[in-house]
Amino acid sequence: MYAIVEIAGHQFKVEKDQKVFVNRLATEEGSTVDFDNVLLIGDGSNITVGAPAIDGAQVGAKVLRHLKGDKVIVFKKKRRKGYRVKNGHRQSLTEIVIEGITTSGAKKAAPKKEAKKAEAKTAAPKAKKATGKADDLKKIEGAGPKAAEALVNAGFETFEKVANAKAEELSNVLSEASSRLAHIVTETWPKQAKLAAEGKWDELKELQDRLDGGIEK
Repeated sequence: MYAIVEIAGHQFKVEKDQKVFVNRLATEEGSTVDFDNVLLIGDGSNITVGAPAIDGAQVGAKVLRHLKGDKVIVFKKKRRKGYRVKNGHRQSLTEIVIEGITTSGAKKAAPKKEAKKAEAKTAAPKAKKATGKADDLKKIEGAGPKAAEALVNAGFETFEKVANAKAEELSNVLSEASSRLAHIVTETWPKQAKLAAEGKWDELKELQDRLDGGIEK
């Protein structure tokens, strides 16, 4: 039996006992994790296709370790401008082993809107939606347009608010906004945002030059 499942924004064809490298998961090593966005299940000649996901299907896995991928060199150059920038990047990954594939009967995760309402009853109140002009959060290394939009929608529209947040809190915001943003490492975002809020752009550039996969060297 095999399944095609979406994990951290990417689709994988998996079987029981198979080891897979996926984008970094916010789960401790040794913990178990379930993925319910199963798009297809094949069992011999029987193939079940979801629309888009198969209701009740689930892939269970265990987190073996967190690691970094091979270094990729990113070189940017502008002709006749004297502009050359060379950076290295190592993707943050998680190695998991597939423990089982459930075809039906698995409990689906609560919808994001309902989950947020449940959290609001017990958790501290989150920041209000942006009402004024937002800062250009894309100046934070690793925060692309989609990540910046997710932060603004969650009330973190300024460098100051991002600086006062915890990295884990920012990761949760991205994960709730989209599974494609769940792998982004936010470890240095509060530190970067603090420098930006204080207008220390040179220090921010020096910090970003030291980052490797979103983690300070």
